[in-house]
Amino acid sequence: MLPDIENLLKLQGADKEIRRLQDEIAEFPRRVAAIEQKLAGTKAQLEKAQASIKADEAARRKHETTITDFRGKISKYRDQSLDVKTNDQYKALLHEIQFAEKEIAATEDKILEIMVNADARDKEVKAAQAELKAETTEIEKEKEQARQRTAEDEKLLAEWRAKRDQMRAGVNEDLLRHYERVSKFRGTGISEVRDHKCMACQVMLRPQTYNEVRTGQQTVVCDSCQRILYFNPANEMVALEKSDVKRPRRHHPKIDAPQAWYFRESYADAGEVYLCLTNSPGQASRRVYEIHTGRMIGDVLIREGDYRHAFPEDITGAIRLNGDWSEEELDTWGTEAPMVVLDALLADLELARYEMSARTTAKHEAPVPTEQAAS
Repeated sequence: MLPDIENLLKLQGADKEIRRLQDEIAEFPRRVAAIEQKLAGTKAQLEKAQASIKADEAARRKHETTITDFRGKISKYRDQSLDVKTNDQYKALLHEIQFAEKEIAATEDKILEIMVNADARDKEVKAAQAELKAETTEIEKEKEQARQRTAEDEKLLAEWRAKRDQMRAGVNEDLLRHYERVSKFRGTGISEVRDHKCMACQVMLRPQTYNEVRTGQQTVVCDSCQRILYFNPANEMVALEKSDVKRPRRHHPKIDAPQAWYFRESYADAGEVYLCLTNSPGQASRRVYEIHTGRMIGDVLIREGDYRHAFPEDITGAIRLNGDWSEEELDTWGTEAPMVVLDALLADLELARYEMSARTTAKHEAPVPTEQAAS
């Protein structure tokens, strides 16, 4: 392995740790806010209980004022009854006195109900106050732990940044600029090669590229993600030992599906591409996407008939893949297929290649009947 590659691996490890610490430090305000949010429910419960007590006290004072008013009216009506001259006037005053006495009794019942509920209100307030006090103590402890953790992270971050500066000095300037440019956009700038593919973007490498990385004599960059590539023989052996065990069973696309995706190793001057053929009433359309970038090559081509008769030259020699996206989705992509689509197609392409390789191996290893067996 080239010394620059070894230094870049160390540098990428430092960058990863620096990003982790930066994310953890940036998370501190949100972590504190989440901790303090725990108190919101208890505070709201306490405020609600206290508001209920105040409301009960206000209602009690109002009822007491009402009783005083009615008692004043009763006294006035009784004084007036001494001066009435007719039975009708006396009966009217007596009716008013009875009504006032009933209102006083009803209001006293309301006051009694408030007094009965007062004990329960007080218990709610005391319980909420005790819970708030306990939670406040616990939350202050959590906040202090978070502050200590953040202080430790800031100290480690300063140390890692110092280490990183030393590591950068051991890498070629041009290679370092390329690494940092790719890292800025993709998160990492160097990737391992294993099982003939870049482990970061999962794109299969050309045989020549793969061999150049394995030899370790020169710096090689992934054509798809632009990451700097390196090879670790130990990991390659582990991958080969587990490859047969971990490969999932491939689902085969339906022959008569209204949409078909194909892979072609060579298409005009574009090299490796994905073809999307879709049937519509009376016609078929073709879209071509560059396999690594997802960039659409040319415009949508439409011909009469279904895609098998409209585009036979594209299907011949191509590998059929699993893929089914609606016409509306295809239109929303514009001139570039999403990365999630490219990843799905690439994963299916790898399984298809593996199946083809397994069938070829089984065919070559099939036993040849002897004359004795044939007879």
